[in-house]
Amino acid sequence: MSREQQAVALARKAFETGRSKPLEYRIYQLKSLQRLFIERQQDVSDAIKKDLNKSEVGTQLYETLGLEGEISLAIRKLKDWAAPRPVEKNLLTISDTVYIQPEPLGVVLIIGAWNYPWAVTIQPLIGAIAAGNAAVVKPSEVCVHTAKVMEELLPLYIDKELYPVVTGGVPETQELLRQRFDHIFYTGNSMVGKVIMEAAAKNLTPVTLELGGKSPCYIDKDCDITVACRRVAWGKYTNCGQTCIAPDYILCEPSIQNRVIEEVKKAIKEFYTDDPKTCPDYGRIINQRHFKRIMAMLEDSTIAVGGENDESDCYIAPTVLQDVKPEAKVMQEEIFGPLLPILSIGSLDEAIKFVNKREKPLALYVFSQDNKVINKMRDETSSGGLLANDCLVHYSVSSLPFGGVGNSGMGCYHGKFSFDQLSHLRACLIKQLKMEGVNSMRYPPHTAKKLGWARFFILKTVDLGWLGRMALLAIMVVAVAVVLQVNVFTCISL
Repeated sequence: MSREQQAVALARKAFETGRSKPLEYRIYQLKSLQRLFIERQQDVSDAIKKDLNKSEVGTQLYETLGLEGEISLAIRKLKDWAAPRPVEKNLLTISDTVYIQPEPLGVVLIIGAWNYPWAVTIQPLIGAIAAGNAAVVKPSEVCVHTAKVMEELLPLYIDKELYPVVTGGVPETQELLRQRFDHIFYTGNSMVGKVIMEAAAKNLTPVTLELGGKSPCYIDKDCDITVACRRVAWGKYTNCGQTCIAPDYILCEPSIQNRVIEEVKKAIKEFYTDDPKTCPDYGRIINQRHFKRIMAMLEDSTIAVGGENDESDCYIAPTVLQDVKPEAKVMQEEIFGPLLPILSIGSLDEAIKFVNKREKPLALYVFSQDNKVINKMRDETSSGGLLANDCLVHYSVSSLPFGGVGNSGMGCYHGKFSFDQLSHLRACLIKQLKMEGVNSMRYPPHTAKKLGWARFFILKTVDLGWLGRMALLAIMVVAVAVVLQVNVFTCISL
């Protein structure tokens, strides 16, 4: 039995004991996980510094702070999330108990990504724990140091049988995908997402795919361009552009292109000094393979700002490209690096057409002081999320679902959405063995009168208080009597 098979079997066996289901145990595990980020923050930060050159403050700001908030929310709200959820009833079920009962799915496979290795791996784990599941955690092998720390620390804080960590590369992931899971949660690119989905289909395993794509950014000529470009620069160059919801390219009218370039340039200097290479807040490309991939995108574009690079250090300066053509190399795939192309378009309508000709993005950004412009962009496009006059921050709102649409992914998470995504929302109806007469309308022999009563009872929905329910029960008793009387009369006539 392979190491991957052993991990899955261990998690399955632990889940079958039922210990992951009590709310008290789920909360205990969540509190233990929270303790990890308090007690071992230095270990977490040191590993990410080696992998992505993130500063300690940057690691807390973009990785662990959000996780601490998600854990606190889950602990505070878990009792409500896991409680039966009453639903609206029709007259036929007015005396029944009808509700949705969230229940654990079973064993979940979580495949993390390397760009925010803790945030995008542990956030689904929080949802899995809160929902009462077991979970096999597969951190990205690309973040070598972080994967090692995750493998060492998680078993020290949370149940190592319910939540085993499996490290390794493509062969190990492929072996995991041969195993049977009750849900697979993958964060990464669409190409691998298709492989994940194909593997899951063999066992009809549901998937959540958090992918990416080219997230457009439209800047209206009448907005505050200084503020807009400052926010775009922050969203683009954070983590050296290696963010799935980073603005991938700018769409703006030719008349403001030069102003946009200058304002982005000023913001780069403000954030990362005259020499971003020496700035502790500016990261590095994850490895040389990705460095070469990004540099190849520059071949047929004009550099307006930046462009400096050092392959030995995996450093690419914050870069702006001007007068970029739609057919340019940089426009053929998600950049996932610190290159910001600017494409000239003639109008808002042209920008919308440009966006709609391409795959649906994970995020869409629009900067404008005119609500009509914002609403038009919202109403005439489709994307995982839409953000007006800022970048990235919708990811931090736990009450918003985070996820893609079409090529940018399927399913969503964060807050209660994580809990629901990794739960089976079980439909429950509890009926008494009484009032059998009301069922006569559904039993043969079927008649037009029975159909009439059935239409009345089934098509009428109710949301009444205690007195209303009592009144309806009285009506139902009368209706039952009428139906029975009709049945008796029919039998006598026969």
